[in-house]
Amino acid sequence: MEEEESHAPVFSRRMLLGAGAAAALATAVQWTPFSRIPAASAATTITAPPQFPAGIPLYQQTFQNWSEEITVENLWTASPRSAADVLTLANWAHTNGWRLRARGGGYSWSPLVASPGTPANELLVDTTTSLTGITVNSGSPASVTVQPGATMDNVLGTLKNAGLGLTGFPVLGACTVGGVLASGGRGTGVPAVGETPPSGHTYGSVSNLITSLTAVVWDAGQGAYVLKTFQRTDPEIQALLVNLGRIFVTEATLRVGEDQRLRCQSWFNVTAADLFAPPASAGSQSLASYVAQSGRVVCIWFPFTSSPWLRIFTPTPSQPWVSRAVTGPYDFTFNDIVPKNVSDLLSEIVAGDASATPTFTAAQMDAISAGLVATDTWDIWGWSSDVLLYVRPTTLRITSTCCNVVTTRANVQQVVSDFYAEYSAKLASYAAQGLYPMNAPLEIRVTGLDQAADCGVPGALGAQLSPLRTRPDHPEWDTAVWFDMTTVPVTPGCHQFMGEMEQWFRGHFTGSYGAVHNEWPKEWANTPSGAWTDTTAMSGAIPASFTDGQAAGDGWAAAAATFAALDPNGVFGGPLLDQLSL
Repeated sequence: MEEEESHAPVFSRRMLLGAGAAAALATAVQWTPFSRIPAASAATTITAPPQFPAGIPLYQQTFQNWSEEITVENLWTASPRSAADVLTLANWAHTNGWRLRARGGGYSWSPLVASPGTPANELLVDTTTSLTGITVNSGSPASVTVQPGATMDNVLGTLKNAGLGLTGFPVLGACTVGGVLASGGRGTGVPAVGETPPSGHTYGSVSNLITSLTAVVWDAGQGAYVLKTFQRTDPEIQALLVNLGRIFVTEATLRVGEDQRLRCQSWFNVTAADLFAPPASAGSQSLASYVAQSGRVVCIWFPFTSSPWLRIFTPTPSQPWVSRAVTGPYDFTFNDIVPKNVSDLLSEIVAGDASATPTFTAAQMDAISAGLVATDTWDIWGWSSDVLLYVRPTTLRITSTCCNVVTTRANVQQVVSDFYAEYSAKLASYAAQGLYPMNAPLEIRVTGLDQAADCGVPGALGAQLSPLRTRPDHPEWDTAVWFDMTTVPVTPGCHQFMGEMEQWFRGHFTGSYGAVHNEWPKEWANTPSGAWTDTTAMSGAIPASFTDGQAAGDGWAAAAATFAALDPNGVFGGPLLDQLSL
C-alpha cells in the first residue's frame, strides 16, 4: 500500500490554474506570455498607433498577469532597446495623445500595468527584452546598477558571483527589478538579538537601497521629455523610490553589502496556538521568540490545521554538520507538485463542495511535510539567494491580500496573537454558514522599516509611498509584521472575507499601537464585488496611511504633486493611478 501511494500521480501546480481543477490536464503547465503579432503582420486585428517611431519593435499582444485574473486583449506593446528608445516613445506618446505603461514580468495581482477596460491608446512598454543590464560597482561601499527589465534571479546571481547580496527580497526570482522597486518589494528579516546589522544592507524594502536613479521626465524649457538622474538627497526622489509605475525609471543604482550564508530549518512541531499565543502565556515557541533568536522567520499556516510550516533562517558562516549545503535556489521543488489526492480535493471544492476545504488544507500540509523528507530540505545551508529564493512561476495560482502592521518590535507577539484570534474566529464563523473562502496558506513575515540611512548616502530621503515608511510621530515604531492572506481565485466569498479583514486591520491597529498599509502588488480595497472596488478606502484610508504622522507637505499629496510636475501630461499614468489621484 505504501509503495502504491509513493507512486501516486502528481500534477504540476500550474496545471490547476484554469477555471477548475477538472480542466487541469487541459491547462498550461507554466504561465507564459501570449504570442506576439508584429505590427507589420496582416494578422493584426487593431489599428496601429499613429506615426509610430521607426526602429522600435512593436507588436500586438494580449496582456495577462501571472495570477491570470487580469486579461486585457487588443493592446500594443513596444520593446525599446535602450533608454533612448524609451525617451523617444515618451515624446511620441505626448505628441499623439497616447499613454505608456512599463511592463515587466507581470508577477503581481494589482492592475497597475493594465486592467480590463484599458483604453486603446495605452501602449505597454516591455522592459524584459533589452532593458536588462546589470553592472556591479565594486569597492567599499559596493553598489549595483540595474535596468528595470533585469530579473531578480539575474541580479542576485550576479551579486552572488561578486561576493555580494541583499538581506531581504521577494521570494519569486522571476520578477523584474523594476517592478520590485516600483512597488516597494521586500523580503523577511530584522536583526536577531545581539546581531550587528551588516553594512550595505537594509531590513526594509529593496527600494530603500537606491542611491540614485534615472527617469524619463518632462523638461518645460525644452518642451520635451528628457532623461534625468536623481540622487537620494533630491526632494523629487521621495516619490520616485516607490512610484507604482507612475514615472518610467530606466536604471537605478542600489547599495549592496557582503553576501551572507544562511541556515534554513523547517519545523512542524510548533502549534499555531503556541506560535501565536498571547504575550502573557507566550513561551520559547512563540513567534517573537524565534524572531529574537534568528531575526528571519517565515510562517506558513493553512487554515483548519494545527501546526504551521515554520522556517527559521539564521546567519551561519560555517556549514553545520547536520545541514545539507545547497548551491542554487529553488530547493523546495515540491512547491511545484500537487499530489493527486490534493488535486482531487481541489476539484471537489471548485465543483461546489466547499466543505472539503479542511481536508484540502490538511492534505497540502501533509504534501509539504512529505516533500521536505523526499527532497532532504528540512535543514539546508547556502548563500542568501540560494536559500531565500524558493517560489517559481510554476507554483499553484493563488490570489492574495497582504497587510502590514507597523509597530514596535516589542509588540510583535501581541500583533500576531490579535490577528490569529480574529482570523480564526472569522474562519469559524464562515464555516458555520457552510462557507470556506480561504483555502490557501496564511504567510507571516517580520521586517524592519525603511531607514533611509541604510543606503549609505548622508542626508538620504525616504520613500513617500513605501509601506515600510517610518513615522516621525512614532520613532519607537521600528518593525512591520506582514500578513499575507491567500486563497484559490475561484473561491466564493474570498473578496468579502478579505475586505472584512482589511477593515478589521484598520480599525484595530490604531493610535500608539500601530498603523496599517496594504502591499501594492497584491489585492487590496476588497469588497464583495472584488479587489480595488472599495472606493472609500481608495480615496480615504489608503492615502491617509502614507500621510498620517508625516511632516506637513510630506505625504500622499506631495508624491502626487511630484508626479504631476515630472509628468504633467500624464503620459505614464493609468486607470488605477487615475482613480488614486496619482
